[in-house]
Amino acid sequence: MNHVTKRHIIKIPKNISMYYCDTKYIVIFANSFVRKAMILKTKLIIEKKKRIVKVTREPFFDMSNNEKKKLKTVQGTQVSLLKQMLLDISFVFCKKLNLVGVGFRVSNLKKLNLELLHFKLGYSHHIYFKIPKNLKVFCLKANKLSILGHSYSFVNQMAALIRSWKVPEPYKGKGILYATEKVTLKEGKKV
Repeated sequence: MNHVTKRHIIKIPKNISMYYCDTKYIVIFANSFVRKAMILKTKLIIEKKKRIVKVTREPFFDMSNNEKKKLKTVQGTQVSLLKQMLLDISFVFCKKLNLVGVGFRVSNLKKLNLELLHFKLGYSHHIYFKIPKNLKVFCLKANKLSILGHSYSFVNQMAALIRSWKVPEPYKGKGILYATEKVTLKEGKKV
């Protein structure tokens, strides 16, 4: 029994190719720019004409009775991971950061075939950050930064890492902020 409901069905867009190997337990999604692969835990049913993938509860290998009870959650997780892979391939994600504060600066550097970001954040030292290969980073101004990439979680993770170097403080609002973020300022001590 496959236990495939509507929420376990994924439609593949026409601009994305899918490769499935049930002996190696792997699925690959690709378009003209990016390729992503995932190791599967349960089998897939593929309808090529309709461009539909159904995720089943049927495991690739033998499992204990205790693990078989968890197959329903594994099936749901696998569906959401496959949908996230399709989103990552279909779109380019962008996260914008603003540096707020006197003397806070960011610039691009290229040294020894490395792309670096050079930060001046009011510390006694400068911060250098090596840009990963699968991300594009643009410094529009000395205090504005844009991070672009094909993986939603990776773009957000890098933006959060950069923001953690100077989290906005609540009294003057200085620090590294997301472009959409608003800091509610606290009132200082009254004399």
